Amino acid sequence: MAETYLTTEELSGRIKYDPRTIRERLKDSVLLEGVHYVRPFGGRKILYIWESVERDMLKHSQGSAFIPMANGGACRG
Repeated sequence: MAETYLTTEELSGRIKYDPRTIRERLKDSVLLEGVHYVRPFGGRKILYIWESVERDMLKHSQGSAFIPMANGGACRG
């Protein structure tokens, strides 16, 4: 079970999004706690699980249908 844990800045470098965008727009709408990121030892620090982020990013970019929502999320009906 080897997973790659990344800080927000490291994830930013891999997916080419600004760290602020990740924190304010993607976290908790697209990137979900327990799936895409964890808070080690119940602290404030967030570590992203690269394999989960990459899997879902590729899965959703292959033409899966969704309806964009006003809050920035998406309905995948």
